Amino acid sequence: MQMTLHLDRRLLLKAGAFGLAALSTPGVAQILTARGFTHGVASGEPAANSVLLWTRYVGSGDTRLRCEVSADESFRKVAGGGEVIASPAHDSCAKLMVSGLAPGQWYFYRFIAPDGTKSDVGHTRTLPVGEIDRFGIGLFSCSNMPFGWFNAYAHAAARDDLDLIVHVGDYFYEYEYGHYPDNPMAGRPIEPQNETVSLADYRLRFASYRLDPDLRRIHQRFPMIAQWDDHEFANDTWKGGAENHQPDKEGEWSIRRAAAEKAYREWMPVSDALYDSFQIGTLAKLFRPETRVSARMEQLDFGAVIAEAAKGGQAQVAKALAQFRDGPWRAADRTLLGAKQEAWLTQGLADSVKSGTRWQILAQQVVMGSLKAPPQMADLVPSGGDPKVRQALTAIAAASQVGLPFNMDSWDGYPAARERLLRAARQADCNLVVLAGDSHNAWGSELSVDGAPAGVEYAGHSVTSPGYEAYLPSLAPADLAKALRGANPGLAYADTSRRGYVSLHMTPEQVRGEWHFLSTIAQRTTAGTTSEGLSVKWNERRFTA
Repeated sequence: MQMTLHLDRRLLLKAGAFGLAALSTPGVAQILTARGFTHGVASGEPAANSVLLWTRYVGSGDTRLRCEVSADESFRKVAGGGEVIASPAHDSCAKLMVSGLAPGQWYFYRFIAPDGTKSDVGHTRTLPVGEIDRFGIGLFSCSNMPFGWFNAYAHAAARDDLDLIVHVGDYFYEYEYGHYPDNPMAGRPIEPQNETVSLADYRLRFASYRLDPDLRRIHQRFPMIAQWDDHEFANDTWKGGAENHQPDKEGEWSIRRAAAEKAYREWMPVSDALYDSFQIGTLAKLFRPETRVSARMEQLDFGAVIAEAAKGGQAQVAKALAQFRDGPWRAADRTLLGAKQEAWLTQGLADSVKSGTRWQILAQQVVMGSLKAPPQMADLVPSGGDPKVRQALTAIAAASQVGLPFNMDSWDGYPAARERLLRAARQADCNLVVLAGDSHNAWGSELSVDGAPAGVEYAGHSVTSPGYEAYLPSLAPADLAKALRGANPGLAYADTSRRGYVSLHMTPEQVRGEWHFLSTIAQRTTAGTTSEGLSVKWNERRFTA
């Protein structure tokens, strides 16, 4: 999602006083004329005995690459590998699933071209089996290059206590250069400069982003489990379209969606599985669902309800919102996952608990915890503030007064589906830990259903995309966080102003999640990074102090 208040998607942000970027670096010419190994290496979707390896090699046509995997960086003893074709038909990207590896083992890997040239050396690992003492995960989302430097990637790439990276979407943004942000940061150009619509556009946007040294480094250092969200397609995607797709100008949605998905599968270290799960010994099972393009119903819009009802006065607004709440919003058939995927996840959660696995990790795209606006939302805008912002916040506060949340693009817009999922987790006796991104802000939520605790959520802030500080610059972030916590009993933690990522340290008895906050994204540095965290003990399903 583009971070908005979901009433006017182009309304509030005029961010980034950094000056226009010089468009000569890296430049489309550099990307299109590069030859050989152009974008480093990456790995993903590890299992106990296998891992998927990725590289890109641009030759004169189809090129057969040899891959080597070794337990030591010198490659004196090759433990596995194989051959793979880098083909222009796949934008010269090559992926190879290497099997026959030992569980719980770190490996080095590289690709070798026919002329003997070698790729970067990558570092990856397989997942463990049996009982293990600990496992570390880094959680990322929402990386908009023209807003700033990817310091979050750099900070994580320097760590030695992470075993796996999870990216839950908005790996890049589809907008044209000069929109979101309107004033791009100098030195952070993207290609193409137009909005990504065609296959060539999406491929070029990937190629542009993957030249970033910190993104390249984190791919080189760790395996990644990744899933798209909306901006890999278009803002606020659903199964039949997107807010940022205009069929009359941009063609059929199915064609654009297919182009975006093809480019994603070419450029990312992912298989073709729409959703999947990953077993981390007896410690945890990580589920990676797909919440965005395959089955999600169109987002509801209470802003339109308010606009229409306002013609009849405030009493009519309250009545219309109540009808919206009790009708469309609570409709039992509203879904993000679809019936088939819901059944898969429900069964998977139950089977995981029966197998003796300690934690069930749901690594998905959008915030699950309920977030309603405080009643005084409009009053939070200081005197003399933007009247459009006040108008938007007044509408959000009106919705809150009848029990409606403010983000219909999250699980809050699909409450029946959320209840089904949490009830299934509760009935299966899961120790559920939900991971999320999308909102650009940091949230720690205690999830409940039928009055009982069902699990916790670590919703990550963004790598660079702006949060509420961009919309309410005169409001102290601590005051906003306090007001939001007061309006949402399940909200244990909130930060609405800083960029970074989340890390999880898992043991059999506890999961500790920490939000890491970079001091800046205006310069390329990780100095001054701070952290705040919450823990959940096994079988408690609530955060501890």
